[in-house]
Amino acid sequence: MIEIIRSQEKDRLATRLQAIRDRNVALDDALVSEVAAIIREVRTRGDAALIDYTARFDSVQLRASELRVSEDTLKRSALRVDSFVLESLREAIRNVRVFHEHQKEESWEITPAEGVRLGQRINPIARAGLYVPGGTAAYPSSVVMNVVPAQVAGVRRILVTTPPRTLAENPAVAAALVELNVTEVYAVGGAQAIAALAYGTETVPRVDKITGPGNKYVAAAKKLVFGAVGIDSIAGPSEVVIIADDSARADFVAADLLAQAEHGEDASAILLTTSEDLARETAAEVKLQAASLSRRALLERSLARDGA
Repeated sequence: MIEIIRSQEKDRLATRLQAIRDRNVALDDALVSEVAAIIREVRTRGDAALIDYTARFDSVQLRASELRVSEDTLKRSALRVDSFVLESLREAIRNVRVFHEHQKEESWEITPAEGVRLGQRINPIARAGLYVPGGTAAYPSSVVMNVVPAQVAGVRRILVTTPPRTLAENPAVAAALVELNVTEVYAVGGAQAIAALAYGTETVPRVDKITGPGNKYVAAAKKLVFGAVGIDSIAGPSEVVIIADDSARADFVAADLLAQAEHGEDASAILLTTSEDLARETAAEVKLQAASLSRRALLERSLARDGA
């Protein structure tokens, strides 16, 4: 499933690395033009455009009153999560919160001379729009890793957008939202969601900053709205390079590789190690762990194409 290449195999190594470097992760012009048209429609037609695009891309027909997810719907979906997943979410939230509490910047001021005051004032933004992807792989971790920093920073209003099927198909996402007391959730995905957050509609308020991962349409939309609104980054396909020696646990390394590779066929997951034993053990663990995963076929394609 995952190819082992030794450093002595210079030609084979060079060929593999070149193939990984050459993979096309750029946003092509046709896609950017398509996304620009979606953004224009949302700016012009507001909720009506969101409803039309949701029917077109997600095959879900919504009324304007259904764009915002009710708290009851959130809670009912969250109840479907088993206790093990729920406790794992709570532990993740605690750990992420502790980290970001330490990372938080503070205002400060000095008086280097009489009548002179210098300093830095840190103020939270008023509204943050957090995008949570849906589709074949929706992750509650996307909720945790975006909501918790905003809460720690003191953002007064946190909005979440996610495709309309996400909460029904992935109740762990709903559970993460409930655990974090996020109640303003909109059933809108894709480039149209980014446009709504950037410019506002009758239902979705305009925000100051948009964060969160997504597919290439979401990435292109974030690129195009930057300037009108702040963004975190323009994320491409998932990539991870793990550097490990013989002290590493193969099962942990394999889990980290699989966690990135399952994001899509264009993901790249690589282990760089000085230990041939670890390489063999990790390859075996990858095969073992992948066998129990619902996305095994996708993982095999991803690792075969851009993994090592």
